[in-house]
Amino acid sequence: MNVFITGASSGLGEALARAYAASGASLGLLGRRTDALQALKDSLPHPEKHQMYVADVNDHAALHAAAQDFIRRSGEVHVVIASAGISAGTLTEHAEDLAVIRKVMDTNLLATAATFAPFIPHMQQQKRPQDCRLVGIASVAGIRGLPGAEAYSASKAAVISYCESLRLEMRASGIRVVTIAPGYIDTPMTQVNTYAMPFLMPADQFAARALRTIQAGTSYRVIPWQMGWVARLLRILPNWLYDFAFSQAPRKGRLPPESLP
Repeated sequence: MNVFITGASSGLGEALARAYAASGASLGLLGRRTDALQALKDSLPHPEKHQMYVADVNDHAALHAAAQDFIRRSGEVHVVIASAGISAGTLTEHAEDLAVIRKVMDTNLLATAATFAPFIPHMQQQKRPQDCRLVGIASVAGIRGLPGAEAYSASKAAVISYCESLRLEMRASGIRVVTIAPGYIDTPMTQVNTYAMPFLMPADQFAARALRTIQAGTSYRVIPWQMGWVARLLRILPNWLYDFAFSQAPRKGRLPPESLP
């Protein structure tokens, strides 16, 4: 199996890379940090099987070139995971936060589409496109808007809708589009949070469950399952009750645009 993963230098991308490598897959690892990618590759079983691509997912030309190189080397590509993402608190009344909102939307949404784009024509021409998976990493935060998280909630809600639309488009070819909405997973992104995180899950456990979900071709899944029930409840709460319950929820800290990864 050949698997291409963005955001592989840390967090969920790294955890997914380790899980797939342990299963015997050959990987294309894309991330921004050379040292982190090299350390990951060297630590995986049979590092010679894996390709490393140092690029920012917002550099679409570099992303496309990496995808084409992995296709050329692999022959067939079976799974593409758009795992790169960033999070920052944003408040729309602060004019400087507009640049942060744009960066979050570009990284979390637009780069997901840019990741999939070069692989879709190739997957459609493979002998068994029904074995192929396009995986978008959303978030429970995309189910209802959270205070102080206009950009992050909006970007992950957009990923959910985008993947749903893409799933319909890919139906005729047999390619499965899988949307995974993590709850709180123990990664560098959540380790900076100063508030309680219910059902916090280790990244390796998340990856193991995600791999089963991807293999099954499940269209949408919240991990861990406890957060899935929370997500169902959030969907049905009337606005007045949701607003009362969550308007004072803890907020992630704001970041200046120049400090974003």
